Amino acid sequence: MELEKFEYDNRIVKNFAFASIFWGVIGMLVGLLAAFQMYYPQLNFNLPFTTFGRIRPLHTNAVIFAFVGNGIFAGVYYSLQRLLKARMFNDVLSKINFWGWQFIILLAAITLPLGLTTGKEYAELEWPIDILITIVWVVFGINMVGTIIKRRVQHLYVAIWFYIATFVTVAVLHLVNSFELPISLFKSYSWYAGVQDALVQWWYGHNAVAFFLTTPYLGLMYYFVPKAAGRPVYSYRLSIIHFWALIFLYIWAGPHHLLYTALPDWAQSLGVVFSVMLIFPSWGGMINGLLTLRGAWDKVREDVVLKFMVVAITAYGMATFEGPMLSLKNFNAIGHFTDWIIAHVHVGALGWNGMLTFGMLYWMVPKMYGTKLHSTKLANWHFWIATLGILFYTIPMYWAGFTNAFILKEFTPEGVLKYPNFLYITEQLKPMYMMRGIGGSMFIIGSLIMVYNLWKTVASGKLIANEAAEAPALRGQKVHDDGYWHRWVERRPIALLVLALVVILIGGIVEFMPTFLIKSNIPTIASVKPYTPLELQGRDIYVREGCYTCHSQMIRPFRSETERYGEYSKGGEFIYDHPFQWGSKRTGPDLHREGGKRGDNWHFNHMYDPTSTSPGSIMPRYPWLFDDVLDTTTTPAKIRAMQTLGVPYPDGYDAVANKDLTAQANKIKENLSKRQDYCKRQRGNYWPYCLPATLGY
Repeated sequence: MELEKFEYDNRIVKNFAFASIFWGVIGMLVGLLAAFQMYYPQLNFNLPFTTFGRIRPLHTNAVIFAFVGNGIFAGVYYSLQRLLKARMFNDVLSKINFWGWQFIILLAAITLPLGLTTGKEYAELEWPIDILITIVWVVFGINMVGTIIKRRVQHLYVAIWFYIATFVTVAVLHLVNSFELPISLFKSYSWYAGVQDALVQWWYGHNAVAFFLTTPYLGLMYYFVPKAAGRPVYSYRLSIIHFWALIFLYIWAGPHHLLYTALPDWAQSLGVVFSVMLIFPSWGGMINGLLTLRGAWDKVREDVVLKFMVVAITAYGMATFEGPMLSLKNFNAIGHFTDWIIAHVHVGALGWNGMLTFGMLYWMVPKMYGTKLHSTKLANWHFWIATLGILFYTIPMYWAGFTNAFILKEFTPEGVLKYPNFLYITEQLKPMYMMRGIGGSMFIIGSLIMVYNLWKTVASGKLIANEAAEAPALRGQKVHDDGYWHRWVERRPIALLVLALVVILIGGIVEFMPTFLIKSNIPTIASVKPYTPLELQGRDIYVREGCYTCHSQMIRPFRSETERYGEYSKGGEFIYDHPFQWGSKRTGPDLHREGGKRGDNWHFNHMYDPTSTSPGSIMPRYPWLFDDVLDTTTTPAKIRAMQTLGVPYPDGYDAVANKDLTAQANKIKENLSKRQDYCKRQRGNYWPYCLPATLGY
C-alpha cells in the first residue's frame, strides 16, 4: 500500500507546553501568597487587588484553566496527531485555539483581582468571557473532530475516546452553568436561584473536576505511560469499561458537595450512591495505568519520566478513593467546610495533574527539539522536591481538617459547646497553615528547576516545527473486525460523540427536572422577603470581595452548628439568591444568622480592622470600603434584573428603589454618628476602636 507523506505540527504543541509552564508558575505563586495570608494576614497588603477573597479565585482559575488547561491542549495536540497519523485539521484553528485561550487567561488575571466575578466557584468569570470561552472551546472541538475525520487509521484508540468525552461534556457543563442575566458589561446574575443554583453549580463544579481535570488526563495517561514505558496498555478491554462507566457515573455525583444542606434529600442520596460507585471505574483506570508498567519496574527506577507518572497515577487512585469516601454522610459531616477538602483537592491538583504534566513535558520537549534532556539529575531533584512538597502540603491540611471538625463539635459534660468562639480554632490551625505554605514553596521550587532544565534542553536543540511522517491512506484499508462490539463505535467518531453526549445528559436531566419543576422540593416560606435595594447592593459587594471563599451561609442540622450559629437553614430561605452563597470552606464562622445580632458600629469596626472586634482574626482589612462611593445608578437595573428572574418587587419599583436605599443608609449613618459622637467624647479622635459593652447602635 502506498504511503502518504505529511507533517506533524509541533509548533502548536510547543506553544501550549510553554504556556502551561508559564501560567503554572504564576498560578502557583498566587496560591502561595494566598496560603501564607492564612498565617500572616498582613500579606493582604490592605489593598483590594491582593486580598484573599479576590486572589483565591485567581489562583484556582490560573491552575485549572491556565496550567492544566494549556497542559491538556499540549498533550492532546501532540498525541492526537500521532494516534491518527494526521496533522491537525487546520493550522489557523490551532492558532485561534492557542491565542484565544491565552486571551481568556489574561482577562481572568485582570478581572478577578478587580472584583469582577459571578461568585460561582470555578466559574467566576463574567458573561463576556464566558462567551469567549464558548467560542474558543468550539474552535478546539472543530479542530479535533476534523482531525479525527481525516485520520489515516481505522481504529480510534481509547485516549481519543476520553478527549471526545471531554470536549462534549465541558461544553454542556459550561453552557448550562453560565446561563446568566447581564445587567452591564461587567455584571450579571445567575439565572438560577438558591437551591437550584447550588445544584447546578456543584453539578458543574464536581464535573469540571471530572471532565477537565480527569478525563483528558486519563486520555494522556493512556497515551504517554505506554509510550514512556515502551509497553502496550495492560488491558484494552478494561480501558473501554473504564471509559463508559466513568462518564456515565461521574455526572450524577455533584450533589455529594451539598450533603446536609437545604438540597432535597433524594438528590443528596443520588449523589451519594453514584459517588460510591465511582470508585470502581476510577480504580480500574488506576490499576490499568500501573499494571502497564508490570515487568518494567527496573526502568521506573531509572527513568525520571516514569517516576512522575507513577506518582501521578498513585495520586489519582488516592483522590478517587477519598472522593467516594467523603461522599458518605458520616465522613462528609467531618470533612465538609474544613481543610480536609483542601488536602483532597490538592492531592489531585498537585499529584495527579501536576506530576503527570511534568512527566509529559519532560518526555515531549526533548523529542520536539531533537535533543536529550539537559539534566536527568535536575529532573530527579525536581521529582523528589515536588513529591515531598505534596506531602508537606497535604498532611498538615488533613490534620487541620480533623482538628477543625473535632474541636467545633466538642461539648462539655454539661452539654454546652466547649469552644463556642470560632477564633479558637483559627489559632489552633495557624501552624498547619504555615506548614502548608512550606510544602507549596517546595513544589514551586521544583517547578522552577524544571523551567531551568527545559530551557537548557531547548537551547541545546532546535524545534522540529513540522515533523515529517508517513502512513497509508485510510481509504482502501481493510476494516478490522475481531468481533468486539466497540470496534463499531471506534470506526464512527460522530456516533461516539453523540453517544457520549447522551450518556452524560442522563444524570443531569434526572437530577435537574424534579428540582426545577416540582415546587414541593423547595417549600416557600412566607416570612422570606426580597432584599432591600441597599441589601442587594451590599450583597454584590460581598460577592465582589470573595467573602464566600471563607464564610458559609448554610447551617447544617447538627447540634454543634445550631448551638453555635442558630436554626438550621431551609431551602425556602434562598429563593431570591442569585447566585447562592452557601460556601465550600469555613475559614471563619457561618454568616446565615448574623443579621441583626450585632450593631452597626461593630460591623463598621470589623470591616475597618477585624482584630479590633475579633482578636486573633486572620480576616483581611477592608479600608477601601470606607472611601468607595456606592454607585446607586446601577440600582434600577439590578431591580429590573431581579424582577426578570422572578423576584416579586412591585411594578415600577426600580424608579423609586434608590429612595428606600437612601432611607435605610441614612438610618445606619445616624446610628454610626451617635456612636462616633459618644466615642469622641470618651476617647478623642480615636473613635473607630471604641467598642462599648452595648453594641446596639
